[in-house]
Amino acid sequence: MRIKSAEVIVTSPGRNFVTLRITTEDGLVGLGDATLNGRELAVRSYLEDHVLPLIADGDASRIEDTWQYLYRGAYWRRGPVTMAAISAVDTALWDIKAKAAGIPLYQLLGGASRTGALAYGHASGRDVPELLDSVRAHLEAGFRAIRIQTGIPGLDSVYGVATSSAGGGERYDYEPARRATAGSDRPLPTVETWDTRAYLRHLPTVFEAVRAEFGPELPLLHDGHHRMTPIEAARLGKALEPYDLFWLEDATPGEDQAALRLIRQHTTTPLAIGEVFNSVYDYTTLLHERLIDYVRSAVTHAGGVTGMKKLLDLAGVYGIKSGMHGPTDISPVGMAAALHLDLAVHNFGIQEYMKHSERTLEVFRTSYWFKDGLLHPSDTPGLGVDLDTEAAARFPYQPAYLPVNRLRDGTVHDW
Repeated sequence: MRIKSAEVIVTSPGRNFVTLRITTEDGLVGLGDATLNGRELAVRSYLEDHVLPLIADGDASRIEDTWQYLYRGAYWRRGPVTMAAISAVDTALWDIKAKAAGIPLYQLLGGASRTGALAYGHASGRDVPELLDSVRAHLEAGFRAIRIQTGIPGLDSVYGVATSSAGGGERYDYEPARRATAGSDRPLPTVETWDTRAYLRHLPTVFEAVRAEFGPELPLLHDGHHRMTPIEAARLGKALEPYDLFWLEDATPGEDQAALRLIRQHTTTPLAIGEVFNSVYDYTTLLHERLIDYVRSAVTHAGGVTGMKKLLDLAGVYGIKSGMHGPTDISPVGMAAALHLDLAVHNFGIQEYMKHSERTLEVFRTSYWFKDGLLHPSDTPGLGVDLDTEAAARFPYQPAYLPVNRLRDGTVHDW
């Protein structure tokens, strides 16, 4: 199967997405997600200027060789732009191979290991009563596991807490990427104010209220968004132990892997990290020393299906499970790829799931489905996602950035 053509399509049906579309000489089409939130055009350039010329007229069936060629052959390895580009090529080639075989991708990955993938939704509220309403809406929508995020008294806004809702409890503006306004060619990131001490005081009371309302059985998750120092994260993990969290995510910036040792020493709350990681090498200390319980990378950012499978296989050796990143800035193509891995790998843990907006689903025609708390990738050959190029053309790229976090005194802070 020779590669006839490859094109990069950037579209913005509510969010910016970068999609690679590879077509073979016999007419098979494969899709790959290369979206990198806030840096979309860098990945487009990397693909068009540096990667696509290397795979032109190549053999679409040589997936592992192509992955190694793009990873090892460039000299400059890893990094989010490089790995997002490799991810797109790799995922598109897997899509083609599964279509050529006439089977869904998970069958090429060893077949199904479960009947569906447990998914968690995102409940949030500016205060506790609003949060409890959001949890109820998610339960009514069928979720069996729910992430809990809330506003903090004294802070005007908190990243991860939505300000408007759309049916089923989903909040499409959960990640508020600021867009250009009238008279402005490019936006600047919004600035949010953060207070860690207020957060540490408030959050245990939030989980106390949620458990009191919904009981001990419901799996609850929380994302710290890298905002804490190791000792602050240790304090929070210990304070949340009575509420039996499924996980505490991104408690501290992941660059310092040794920081997780201190957190582990002080709390038995399960830990998840890695949505900003882009290769297995970001995890080596965390895996070998069993400092985490779940890996959070996305297929879109960690080298595609091939790269993510390598990471999950290594994690499984240490009894560490998957918890792949799945927000709405991962396109339906990237979400579908994750679901096929979710169904196939032995060490599956849970899948993040935010329903895409109706505009996004006009562009990306999906066949995966959600019912009774489980996601299913469908038995459509390949990934099971089609790209409507005419619909994509109706939504041109719009510059957008996620917020910047600062402390009350103006110091730039992690988020």
